[in-house]
Amino acid sequence: MGNTEEKYVKQAFDTNWVAPLGPNVDSFEVAIKDYVGSGVHAAALSSGTAAIHLALEILGVSAGDEVLCQSFTFSASANPIMYLGATPIFVDSESETWNISPELLEKAIKERIKLGKKPKAIVAVHLYGMPYNVKEIARISNEYDIPVVEDSAEALGSSVDGVKCSSFGAIGILSFNGNKIITTSGGGALVSKKKEYKDQSVFLATQARDNAPHYQHSHVGYNYRMSNILAGIGRGQMEVLDDRVNARRANFELYDDNLKGIDGIELLYEPEGYFSNRWLSCILTPSFEVREKIREFLLEHNIESRPLWKPMHMQPIFEGYPSYTNGTSEDFFERGLCLPSGSNLDSKDVLRVIELIKTVL
Repeated sequence: MGNTEEKYVKQAFDTNWVAPLGPNVDSFEVAIKDYVGSGVHAAALSSGTAAIHLALEILGVSAGDEVLCQSFTFSASANPIMYLGATPIFVDSESETWNISPELLEKAIKERIKLGKKPKAIVAVHLYGMPYNVKEIARISNEYDIPVVEDSAEALGSSVDGVKCSSFGAIGILSFNGNKIITTSGGGALVSKKKEYKDQSVFLATQARDNAPHYQHSHVGYNYRMSNILAGIGRGQMEVLDDRVNARRANFELYDDNLKGIDGIELLYEPEGYFSNRWLSCILTPSFEVREKIREFLLEHNIESRPLWKPMHMQPIFEGYPSYTNGTSEDFFERGLCLPSGSNLDSKDVLRVIELIKTVL
C-alpha cells in the first residue's frame, strides 16, 4: 500500500458511498483512462476475469463459436470462453516475447476458416508484463477481421513504442488482484477506445437493468461492478504505480546482472521499443531437473518460487480442445521458474535468492 488509500476509503465511509458506484469509482476510472492514454475509456469491475467475460460477450461471442486463445497463460484467460459456451482454440508461443505466435495464429485462422468456423475473437496475453508482438497481431486481426481481447492483467505499466498496454486491442482488460503490480484486493477493469464498449460493459456488469422506473431486464446481466470502497484503494494505488514498476524492474536488473553470465540460465529481454513492467522476473534453466533442484532448495530456505504457467493445452480441463503448438510453451513450462519479484523486496532479499541459486548451480 501507498500513503493515500486509507484517505480515499475513509471518504467512502464518511460520505456513505459503499455501493458499486460513487465518487471513487468515477475517479478511479478517470485515473486508469489518463494513465493508459490513447483515448481509451475504462470501466472498473470486480475482476480481470469478469472483464474478459464481458469483452467476449460485447464482441458477440456466444455458444458454438470459436475463440483463439494464447495457450501459455493463466486459466482466467480461457475460462470465460467456456462461460459463454464457446470453444477455445489454443495457440502456442514464440520465443522472443514468450507470447502468442503470429505464425501459428495465422495458421490457426486459415485452418478454422477452411473448416467453416471463422473464430469470433483472439485472446492475446502480455505474459509476466512482457508485451506480445502487437504489430503482427494487429495486422492479423485487421486482415482477417477478428477482434483482439488484449489481456493486460499482468501488464499495467508496460508499453510498446511509448503506447501503453491495454490500448492495442479492440478491448483491453486489467487486473487488480492481490498479486498484481497494484491491487484493489480484488478487482479489474475493461478498457477500450470505443465508449460504447465501456458503456455496454457497465450496463451488463450492473445486472443489465433497462432504463425504466421499475426493474426491467431485456438482457442477462452480471454482478461485476467494483465497489466504491475498493475503488478508493485503487485511486491510492494508481498514485504509486510508477514506483511499483520501477521496483519490479530493479528486481529484474539485479537478477540479470548476477545470473546472465551463468551457463544454461536464460532471462527474457525486451525487444527494441518494448517496455515491460517486469511483473515477475523469470528464468529458464537448463532442464526440468535443474529447475526443480533450484525450486526445492529455495523452498528449504523459506523462499517461494514457482514453475512458469502450465500451458492451457496441457491442462486436464482443456484436454481434447483444438490446439496449434510448436513445443515452445511446453519447453518453457518444463525449464522455467518465476523468482521472488514483489515490489517490497530490497536488494538484500534479491541477492540472497541469487546466492542460493548459484549454490545449486
